Amino acid sequence: MLSPQVYQTYRAPSLTAFPNSLIPTPGHECFLLRPARCTPHTRRSDTASGRRISSTPTKNNIRAAVTSTTEKTVAVKAIVTVKLTVGGLFSNIGLSRGLDDLADMFGKSLLLELVSTELDPKTGTERVPVQAFAGRPSRDGDMVKYEADLVVGKDFGVVGGVMVTNEHHKEMHLIDIVLNGFANGPISIECNSWVHAKSDDPEKRIFFVNRSYLPSQTPSGLKRLRSKELELIRGNGQGVRKSIDRIHDYDTYNDLGDPDSKPALARPVLGGKDHPYPRRCRTGRSRCKTDPLSETRSSSVYVPRDEAFSEVKQVTFSAKTLRSVVHALLPSIETALVDPNLGFPFFTDIDSLFNEGITLPKPKEPAGVFKLLLPRLVKAIADGGEDILLFESPAMIERDKFSWFRDEEFGRQTLAGLNPMSIELVTEFPFKSKLDPKIYGPPESAITKEIVEREVKGIMTVEEAIKRKKLFIIDYHDLYLPYVHKVRELEGTTLYGSRTLFFLTHQGTLMPIAIELTRPASPTKPQWKQVFTPGIDSTSCWLWKLAKAHVCAHDAGYHQLVIHWLRTHCCTEPYIIAANRQLSVLHPIYKLLHPHFRYTMEINALAREALINAGGIIESCFSPKSYSIELSSVAYDKLWRFDLQALPGDLIHRGMAVEDPTAEHGLKLTIEDYPFATDGLLLWSALKEWVTEYVTHYYPDNGQVTSDTELQAWWTEVQTKGHEDKKDEPWWPVLNTTGDLIQVLTTIIWVTAGHHAAVNFGQYTYGGYFPNRPTITRTNMPVEDESTEEFKRFWSRPESAMLECFPSQIQATTVMSILDVLSSHSPDEEYLGELPESAWTDNPLMKAAYEKFSGRLKEIEGIIDARNADPNLKNRTGAGIVPYELLKPSSKPGVTTMGVPNSISI
Repeated sequence: MLSPQVYQTYRAPSLTAFPNSLIPTPGHECFLLRPARCTPHTRRSDTASGRRISSTPTKNNIRAAVTSTTEKTVAVKAIVTVKLTVGGLFSNIGLSRGLDDLADMFGKSLLLELVSTELDPKTGTERVPVQAFAGRPSRDGDMVKYEADLVVGKDFGVVGGVMVTNEHHKEMHLIDIVLNGFANGPISIECNSWVHAKSDDPEKRIFFVNRSYLPSQTPSGLKRLRSKELELIRGNGQGVRKSIDRIHDYDTYNDLGDPDSKPALARPVLGGKDHPYPRRCRTGRSRCKTDPLSETRSSSVYVPRDEAFSEVKQVTFSAKTLRSVVHALLPSIETALVDPNLGFPFFTDIDSLFNEGITLPKPKEPAGVFKLLLPRLVKAIADGGEDILLFESPAMIERDKFSWFRDEEFGRQTLAGLNPMSIELVTEFPFKSKLDPKIYGPPESAITKEIVEREVKGIMTVEEAIKRKKLFIIDYHDLYLPYVHKVRELEGTTLYGSRTLFFLTHQGTLMPIAIELTRPASPTKPQWKQVFTPGIDSTSCWLWKLAKAHVCAHDAGYHQLVIHWLRTHCCTEPYIIAANRQLSVLHPIYKLLHPHFRYTMEINALAREALINAGGIIESCFSPKSYSIELSSVAYDKLWRFDLQALPGDLIHRGMAVEDPTAEHGLKLTIEDYPFATDGLLLWSALKEWVTEYVTHYYPDNGQVTSDTELQAWWTEVQTKGHEDKKDEPWWPVLNTTGDLIQVLTTIIWVTAGHHAAVNFGQYTYGGYFPNRPTITRTNMPVEDESTEEFKRFWSRPESAMLECFPSQIQATTVMSILDVLSSHSPDEEYLGELPESAWTDNPLMKAAYEKFSGRLKEIEGIIDARNADPNLKNRTGAGIVPYELLKPSSKPGVTTMGVPNSISI
């Protein structure tokens, strides 16, 4: 029941509408505007309870909405805040703008219907909604405020939500709805969602109040609406998706190829028995004529409307910048450099990218457009007006120009660089391939006991080194070897299976001691394998440097395709789709996960559009070329397990830690100075503590976990639909207890936040100077065949051999441009622990828990700063060393090599 309140009267003015203003007519009062509580920070992707529900107004409804105030009623003033958008409502484009102005003039812009949480006790059905139209009285900057007067009967019950019908001819972006007039204070409903025009879809949208309910706790008046909205979000799995749709459904990665354009651009479907893979969001586009299994491509890729971020002002920084690089800058680079195979003749030519730049041809776009969109990359010459592609020196090279050449830095980056997640403890020796020897040749490694003991200067035997946990390896042998001959058939690239062995020094640093490169047997040639060591003469030293270049290219490919794309972007999309399909926006777990899903589906769609597609950036610039994404499917099939995505599980699996109840975080690290692990465990523990407090608040006992139908449906769908190709694996956690749920949720949040930040935001710092991490090697090792011209050039001028092996000028500048954008934080970034969800701030216990979590993250920043100042930690401090800050929670905008956003947003 509604509590009594003091009734306040408002006089509604007559309004005359003009195209860009609303002017009160003479003799009438202006509206008394009460300030609506605006969200301090709009989230474009926040569904925040906005979904479509069908409810048709009737004459009886309208009578109920205008009950005389002489009865037991409460006058309610609704203020709806709408954000001005690019290309959306109020864009001043087209005939519909005039029609929308007329709707505003007559006060029929938005139809609002208040929904009660209670059923009518007389009929046992939902109470009739209270209706009123909202007009547009005012504009404040980029916000427009609509007002509606509603008269609510005191037997209406508690308001549970508002249904909205957009009577305009264009969609609008609702920020919030504030209901004033209730005795207990205003009711604020966050929307942060797009509302389609009624002419596009007659379904109404429902926005629930900022409360959390488990399914069994849902007020009776909201149960049907809760269920209905999930049905609408799931859709029927048919038809082509429209841009206004909010349907979440699954499909295979069958849209990466473009066989109708060119047979060479045909690619296998990823997802299914032949090529296991996670699922993506279904678009429903038509199938290719030349390959019925593949979906046609288009200039824009569907994502559910509230997952997209391309319309709202000031929220498009990263996306627009990336699109500008892909669609405008890269073609200009190709035009400027002409020869796609031309390498860098001298190392000084690489240096010129940072101090002289490349003159770009004048773009078709307006003058200065590059400089406007890409100020870090493109500079304008004052006198000539030409644009110059001029890269900023990465922090690593700015501190120590020759660090990339040193073995110490090569080893350090396995623990504190861009990919600290491939290094493993050696537990068995000698190494032996698991591939079929009949196809690939003898499985025994060429790294022998004698080589290892020679390279460690005889200070211990191999057996002693293994027992004392002194040997570590990065092993890409079996993953890459089956693709070596396939890749070598492609122009301008090569590949080996590789193993790189490291020795742990007394200072806790890793020194590389051996690299094994293998070419498998073929019908015409036997298997070739050779071990390269640091060496003590000119030839062996240069061969060692070339071998390191090949290994760096292998690691760059594995990092981008598996550690980054597959394990964060790709594997997270099914969690998002399943959450929207099975968890109501009223569900507390939906509210917990939602900030960590922001923008991910949109950035993944952009990746399919231009980065991982056939002929895209990855295929053009990384060693596996057209086999790149297929390789990630092999890695998913053989290596990916959900339980190993948790940081502790990952470390234990790689032998980098063991369980120890007496140690901090319950783990003892194998290498104490392992910056990614030490900082990561701080973050993991803070996340788990926050998730534990949240989960135990809503699930005080295990029975509520097992009986939560939405929760169980979500987790089942993640396995059986989102990761369908692994649905029968025994390692999937079962949600039987609060502990199970806490582990699953912490793992997902860690992947979207900590894991992604650690492997993404250092890309320009470590890859911007490409000799440190070449993404492709274009020539074979010269000693693979000493009768070739390549060997003669190596013998006469080894530096030229290395430059020829490196990426071409176009490949290098393309990757550098992309990495600069991918490493950058946008101005609207949302970092861990900063802005809480409204449902948490309205709950005192959750508000306190979140503030505790936020405070802990600030403490972690101080701990990381202290570690980076400790001279005893050689892997994160020293002369010319870039401090390890990738897991510091906060950051300013730009390329900072720090900051942990909530989600995978770039």
